Amino acid sequence: MSVLSGKKILLGVSGGIAAYKTATLVRLFIKAGAHVQVVMTPASKDFVTPLTLSTLSKNPVHSTFHDEKDENAQWNNHVELGLWADLMLIAPATANTLSKMANGNCDNLLIATYLSAKCPVYFAPAMDLDMYKHPSSISSFDLLKQFGNIMIPAENGELASGLSGEGRMAEPENIVAFLEKDLESKLPLRGKKILITAGPTYEAIDPVRFIGNHSSGKMGFDIAERAAELGAEVTLISGPTHLNVKNSVINLVRVTSAQEMYDACHKYFNEVDVTICAAAVADYKPKFVAEQKIKKAEASLTIELEKTQDILASLGRVKQNQFLIGFALETENEIENAKLKIQKKNLDLIVLNSLQDEGAGFGKATNKIIFIDKDFDIEPMDLKSKELVAADIMNKVISHYEK
Repeated sequence: MSVLSGKKILLGVSGGIAAYKTATLVRLFIKAGAHVQVVMTPASKDFVTPLTLSTLSKNPVHSTFHDEKDENAQWNNHVELGLWADLMLIAPATANTLSKMANGNCDNLLIATYLSAKCPVYFAPAMDLDMYKHPSSISSFDLLKQFGNIMIPAENGELASGLSGEGRMAEPENIVAFLEKDLESKLPLRGKKILITAGPTYEAIDPVRFIGNHSSGKMGFDIAERAAELGAEVTLISGPTHLNVKNSVINLVRVTSAQEMYDACHKYFNEVDVTICAAAVADYKPKFVAEQKIKKAEASLTIELEKTQDILASLGRVKQNQFLIGFALETENEIENAKLKIQKKNLDLIVLNSLQDEGAGFGKATNKIIFIDKDFDIEPMDLKSKELVAADIMNKVISHYEK
C-alpha cells in the first residue's frame, strides 16, 4: 500500500504547457488511495480543463474566489482549502507562480491557498531552459526552500520551445515516487519492527466445540494499521476473527489456540523492537481433547481444565531491549491488579481496560483506557474510537524512542 493512501492532497496547477500532465498525476494519486482537490490559476485552464480534473479527482475544481457571473455564488475559502490538506503540491510551478509564492504576491486563489497552507508544500518547476537557469528563478527556488517548501527538480528532456535541456516538469510517475520516498523517510517508526497480537484464542474440547471469548480483534488490528502507517514493519499474530488487514505491508499470521500464538510470538520476538500483546488469550484449556464429538448423554458434563502458557510473562522473561506493552481487562481493583501485572510480567507499559466503563470492552467500536508505565505513572484517557486509541498507543511507542 502506498504511503499516500488516505492522504489529502491539494494540487495547485499553474499556467504552463506541462499542465496537461496533471490529468495523469491526479489519476495516479487516486489510484494510490489519496483524496485529491485541485486549485487552478485562471491561465492554467488554457492547457487543461477543470472538467477533466474534477472528473478524475471526484471533487469540484476551484480557480476563482467566486463566480463573478453568479451573484449568489459560494465563496471559495482559501483558508479552508489550505487547512484541509495533508500536503500541497504545485505542479506545474511556472516561473511566474514561483515568483509570486516567493514574494507573497497574492493575486489569485492558488497563491492565497498556498499562503494559508499549514501542511508540507512541494513544488515541481516547469519552464524553458533559459528561464530555469535565470538568476530570478534560482532566487525563487532558494527562497522557497528556505521557507521549508520542498522542490521536486525538473528533468532533462525536450521542451516546448524545441530546445532540449533542464526545465521539463518531472513526469507524473516520478513526482509520485518522489513524494512517497520523501514521506516515508520522515515516518517516525521507519526502521522499527513491531509485533502485535490480536483477537481471541479457541481451545478445542472436541473436533466441533471449543472454549473461547468475545474478543473481535479490532483493537489489535487497529494498532497494527496505525503502526504500519507510521512506517513500522509490522507482524500481526491474530486468533480467529473475521477481520482482515487493509495495509498489504502487514505480515498477518493466523493462529487458533493459545499454544499456536505462544509459538508464533516466540518465533518473531527476538527480531522485533516493540511487542504489543492485545490478544485475549485463554487462561485455561481442556486437559484432554476428545477425538470424536462428545455425545449428549448425561444431564451434566465435567471438563477438566489446565492452564495455558502465559505468553506475555514468557516474553517478559526473555526480553532484552524490546519495548513490551501488555493489556489488562479488569472488573475490580483495576489499578492494583494492573500494577501487579507490570511487575510479574516485566512490562514497560500496560493498557488497562475496565469492564465497568461504558463503551469499553469486547465487541465495541470504542474503548476507554488507562496507561500505567513501569514507574507506575498513571494516565487515564477519554472514551475514544479504537482507531484513536490505537493512535494514542503508538504515540507512546514514538515517545519511548524520542527519549
